[in-house]
Amino acid sequence: MPEIVLLLASPLHRYEGRPRDGAVPFNAPETFDEITIRAGLGVVGDRFFGHRAHVRESVTVMAAESLDGLGDVDPAKTRRNVLTRGIAVDELRGEFSLDSGDGPVWFRAHRPANPCAWMDEELAPGAFRHLREHGGMRCEPLSDGTLRLGPVTLALRS
Repeated sequence: MPEIVLLLASPLHRYEGRPRDGAVPFNAPETFDEITIRAGLGVVGDRFFGHRAHVRESVTVMAAESLDGLGDVDPAKTRRNVLTRGIAVDELRGEFSLDSGDGPVWFRAHRPANPCAWMDEELAPGAFRHLREHGGMRCEPLSDGTLRLGPVTLALRS
């Protein structure tokens, strides 16, 4: 069964400047057992929540399988909001929902979430190239709801 393996909501954009200078330090939790999604706004508590320029891309969803082959990496360093296992995220197009037990949360997948050069510094050497075309999808939240770690059901809307 598909599952959600990581949920991230960070109020800080930690990858600024040059990758070799390192990420902006932050000493508060960024990963959670559950997150709240608001339609047209994004993940409550996240750096892109409510920013008009990011409405269509305010939630990033990625398949954990994309990290296979990189060794022992911290998946939170991808900075993706929702990391799943068992869902072909990079193939999602149009509208889909994720339901982790509190009802479906609907999204519209708009475009790939391409990796950046930071991945080589923060994940592992070669991660930038490894994640090309496997960096997940940038999505617009269409409904309010809660996502939790654990089993999840995917539904597609035609």
